[in-house]
Amino acid sequence: MAAVEQARPRRLGLLQAATSVAAVAAIAWWASRQHAPHVTLDAAALTGLGAALGVYALATLLRAERWHLLLEGVGSETTRSRTYGLTLVGYMGNNTLPARAGDVMRVVLHGGSRRVVLGTVVAERTLDAAALGLIFLVVVLERGLAFGPLPYLGAAGVAVLVVGALVWRLVPRLRELAHPSLGALRRLLSWRGVALLAVSLVLWSLEAVVYAAVGAAVGVHLGLTGGLYVMALTNLSALVPAAPGYVGTFDAAVLLALRSLQLPALGYLIVLRFVLFVPITVAGFAVFVGRHARRRR
Repeated sequence: MAAVEQARPRRLGLLQAATSVAAVAAIAWWASRQHAPHVTLDAAALTGLGAALGVYALATLLRAERWHLLLEGVGSETTRSRTYGLTLVGYMGNNTLPARAGDVMRVVLHGGSRRVVLGTVVAERTLDAAALGLIFLVVVLERGLAFGPLPYLGAAGVAVLVVGALVWRLVPRLRELAHPSLGALRRLLSWRGVALLAVSLVLWSLEAVVYAAVGAAVGVHLGLTGGLYVMALTNLSALVPAAPGYVGTFDAAVLLALRSLQLPALGYLIVLRFVLFVPITVAGFAVFVGRHARRRR
């Protein structure tokens, strides 16, 4: 039994690595047939990138506040300072470790009931999927754009739900273990849940502004609806298992989205990766070392 349990994480890691390697290989093949990217980062472009970082920081604060509200809703006592700090740590973990390990770090470091806190993280992901799906559907229908991999992701999601429902029904022990984690999900079926969905729509719209601002800084004019399209398609594709930092899957989704919009992509992708991944990873690492690693040592 122990050998089987050890093999499962290994297989998951191999799946993530294989997904990223395949995506990276496809991107490298595509990039080898493109002109070398030319990004002119003059004063105006740097100002635009600074504004994009500011908007991204605001979206991150709003995401941390949403998690704090979810924790309050299930009676998990915590301070905003701690919640906000753990949100940064979660970003750092997701960007540097496989299998969205940053979410696991948040659960472990929070200090409350792990199953209850895990339920709030699952509720976050549910809100994100609903908000991104709504945004993507509206933009695609409004502009007549391609659905990309969304139908396949939707079919995979339905399959997972069906299998999960069967397992839930057939394994009473699973229901017993999962019961503490379901409180946050149940609370989404209320007006409070509707309000949290509205918050989710706002924070993802802010992130779309970041995508559009980065494009404006490097000469790729997305506009607001274009930013919403690229942002939604990219983050929906991040649901696919991948290596740390969503290597391969993130890049492929950005390139696919810009190809649908008939816009140059390679230079934009490089700058976008820096804006979205580097500063917040450094900030999360600083919080982790300052508040958690040092305290545990």
